[in-house]
Amino acid sequence: MTQNSQETVIGRITSVFGVKGWLKVYSYTDPKEGILSYPDWTLDLDGKRIPARLEEGRRQGQAIVVRLKGIDDRDLARTYCGAEVRVSRAELPELPEGEFYWFQLEGLEVFTVDDECLGKVHHLIETGANDVLVVQATAGSIDQRERLIPYLPDQVVRKVDLAAQRLVVDWDPEF
Repeated sequence: MTQNSQETVIGRITSVFGVKGWLKVYSYTDPKEGILSYPDWTLDLDGKRIPARLEEGRRQGQAIVVRLKGIDDRDLARTYCGAEVRVSRAELPELPEGEFYWFQLEGLEVFTVDDECLGKVHHLIETGANDVLVVQATAGSIDQRERLIPYLPDQVVRKVDLAAQRLVVDWDPEF
């Protein structure tokens, strides 16, 4: 699958909802309803990119349900299940100083405050208490261990430098 670096994934279509072509979406946005702020989607399904237009949507219990333009029956809707929902990064709102989107942190090299390389941020995990950086070893890292480092700005994460592609953590490499 070719990923467009100018897009980011904001959700995934999980199942159909009802008989009129509505779909359940698992939203990666915070709050969950934030996904409804983006009308132009690109669905990525098995490597195929499908433009989609959000017609309407709402919270339904813990889920988000949506109706996409041109999808008006359950059988057609079912063919979109499993698709990633992507939007242009240009559509994302600017964040306040010191806040970052996950995609901005992914790929950053991680160094300790003592300048030891721990690897690169592969992805993040939401745990409820705090987000966690999954740092995978690289050729230049001090060892070949994968590390789970809590994303706690000012406590563990001391500096994020997007221009230098570098993240500095106050973290014991033995942990």
